Amino acid sequence: MEGVGPFTGPLPGARRGPGFPDGTLCGVPLTFDDLLARARGLAKDGRRALLGIAGSPGAGKTTLAEHLVRELNGAGEPWVAHVPMDGFHLADAELDRLGRRDRKGAPDTFDAAGYAALLRRLREEPGGPDGDVVYAPGFERVLEQPIAGAVPVPPTARLVVTEGNYLLLETGAWARVRSHLDEVWFCETAEEERIRRLVARHEEFGKTHADAVAWVLGTDQRNADLVAATRVRADLVVPATALPPARPDA
Repeated sequence: MEGVGPFTGPLPGARRGPGFPDGTLCGVPLTFDDLLARARGLAKDGRRALLGIAGSPGAGKTTLAEHLVRELNGAGEPWVAHVPMDGFHLADAELDRLGRRDRKGAPDTFDAAGYAALLRRLREEPGGPDGDVVYAPGFERVLEQPIAGAVPVPPTARLVVTEGNYLLLETGAWARVRSHLDEVWFCETAEEERIRRLVARHEEFGKTHADAVAWVLGTDQRNADLVAATRVRADLVVPATALPPARPDA
């Protein structure tokens, strides 16, 4: 599958998405309203749908997911849930035991198999009155630690939006993730802006400016390069022009 420029919608060969019958926007830049329509269309057949949002650190994944969930739910009964991949970070104590804490955020510092298993359960769990609440782990940025059972997904949730760096990675247990997702979108943001956000994020949570820059240009950049190579597997490339204003931890 060959990639395209950032303003042309889905990649060639991508599955045709609801709201865009021909799988493209004829070269017209995507808007946030286009994304809302496409996400809404995923949940039309009565079963629970799972939408993945991938992208490099700082690309705007969290911001996009949160805006989608808020706008789709509106003022009515919530039918869209947000399950971040970050809840599957390994705890610092385990990273210390494994000798991986100095590169926290790399693919092997997550419980990828656990994340794939949760996605499978979310897909298979019956909805409506016969379904159960599925609890997913969250991630506390202040503590930089995962929190078990922090994210409830009610049986009324017909669309689950999940976001993270490695949804399209094909190595190890990460390769199981894609099969549980109806679509995966890839957030694309200019490198200068993405790096600025990451530095601000690390400073906000305690790093000095020098340490933040060193981490962003070292560990974070290695992860970003790995994620960028998975872009060609996305169903839709979302340009920065279609993203709402980003928060630093996006």
